[in-house]
Amino acid sequence: MMLVEETTTSDAGLPVGEFKAHLRLGTGFSEDQVQDALLQSFLRAALSAIEARTGKILLERDFSWVLAAWRDPVAQALPVAPVTQVLEMVITDRLGIEAPVSPDAWRLEPDMHRPRLVATEACLPTVPRGGTARLTFRAGFGAAWGDIPADLAQAVLLLAAHYYEYRDETSLGRGCMPFGVSSLIERYRTVRLLAGHSR
Repeated sequence: MMLVEETTTSDAGLPVGEFKAHLRLGTGFSEDQVQDALLQSFLRAALSAIEARTGKILLERDFSWVLAAWRDPVAQALPVAPVTQVLEMVITDRLGIEAPVSPDAWRLEPDMHRPRLVATEACLPTVPRGGTARLTFRAGFGAAWGDIPADLAQAVLLLAAHYYEYRDETSLGRGCMPFGVSSLIERYRTVRLLAGHSR
């Protein structure tokens, strides 16, 4: 299985102003924007880290997901949440010939932790031996920073501030996550049981 981010969040979509206020950086100076690129990099790193820990996409983007077989032929769980729209399904055979699938063959079952693609008939379209299924879908809480739940938005600012404050520190442990951030994101984490199945 391979998940690819097809679109990215623009620099303008990042909450640089809110981050500056969170850091209590001075404003009104001629060099106000000198650190913007640095602040954007820490915000992107914090967004990525929290998305990885929770399996939740914060700012809306398009993804493509390629898999060799359905885990369940009736309903396939999607790898991230929340998914707002499945844009396309394409079945590719072992020779690389692609066949788009009609949207009438499936429907999206929204869920905050594990959205699913559900067959509208008996089963999802068959993936041929040696072939793949490619799903293109849109995921995220929304396109604007204000669409993100307040606790997750606060977690991003806290983690980005942590990266900013300790940007020269090399002795922090791998995967270091401040307690305040961990507690804010805990309820969004997907519990995984039974060899990868989610509950």
